[in-house]
Amino acid sequence: MNYYGLMPLGDIVLAQVVNVFKSYGLLTFMLIFIINSFLVALIVLIHYEMLRILSVSIPSLSIGYRLRVLCGVLGALTAHVMEVWVFGFGYYFVQAYTDLGGFSGMHNGSLLDSVYFSFSAYTSLGFGDIAPTGGIRFTAGLEALVGLVLIAWSASFLYLEMTQYWKEDKR
Repeated sequence: MNYYGLMPLGDIVLAQVVNVFKSYGLLTFMLIFIINSFLVALIVLIHYEMLRILSVSIPSLSIGYRLRVLCGVLGALTAHVMEVWVFGFGYYFVQAYTDLGGFSGMHNGSLLDSVYFSFSAYTSLGFGDIAPTGGIRFTAGLEALVGLVLIAWSASFLYLEMTQYWKEDKR
């Protein structure tokens, strides 16, 4: 306790980490951490490669500038859909084949319900008809953060592409 009778922030964070280990167990926590790390690494790799492919292939297209921008938008959307499906497969695998967590609400255990929840989490939409339980809650929170970052990455990529083509279009 400090002068004001409050616990320092470091002690509060440490207490929360200890509570997570107590409620889930170290092995379970580590397994969730490994699954989440794999999912995030794979998804960032997919996004990076898709934007790289778009940045190389769009300038070589022999179509108008507006159609090039449209190809960029469709390519970015395709990347996001693929990433949502990867998270959806992750949810499906974890809830169907492990005891690390599941879903409550209107989730019937199908792959499509897992992908539907993934779209809701990735876009931070959160309808609330399906709720994660157990360790999947960490994945859902992480997916919302990853979705936010990757959507922003796509927006900045498309902005740069559009400004380049609009400058060329005015010439």
